Amino acid sequence: MNKILSEIPISERPYRSCVGLMVFNKDGNVFCGQRLDNKAEAWQLPQGGIDEGELPIEAGFRELKEETSIINVEFLCEFPEWINYDIPLPLADRLWSGKYRGQSQRWLLFYFSGEDNEININTLNPEFRNWIWLNPLKLPEKAISFKKDVYMKINEVFIPMLENYISAKIK
Repeated sequence: MNKILSEIPISERPYRSCVGLMVFNKDGNVFCGQRLDNKAEAWQLPQGGIDEGELPIEAGFRELKEETSIINVEFLCEFPEWINYDIPLPLADRLWSGKYRGQSQRWLLFYFSGEDNEININTLNPEFRNWIWLNPLKLPEKAISFKKDVYMKINEVFIPMLENYISAKIK
């Protein structure tokens, strides 16, 4: 007989595999959205699950299009390791029917070469209620508490890369 998922200790639950997407514009700001299913003032970068048999880069392009309608991007790099984060209880029991303790993310860096009018968060299955371009250094302070460390970690690698890209290619 199967245990009710929420009865499984959180430390024994697996992480959900997903991609995280840092998309920056010519000004070095990153796309951030406010979740539709959460009234908090927190902002986050796009992210989403990796389907079975899908590579992180494939999931990244798919999720970006599904969540933002963005297609005019250039893929620059992948973060060198998976980053795990735990989702606190009781939220972990509500998300994905309590199956996971958190997410294991592969982060991808993209340059957005399109125009802002390309961005449409009112998609078939909308996830965001609002969006902004944000200085990536401000992202950790604007994020929900359990994602702050993730954003600080990816900023260490991605900010120098996006700055180098902008200085070499754009300005």
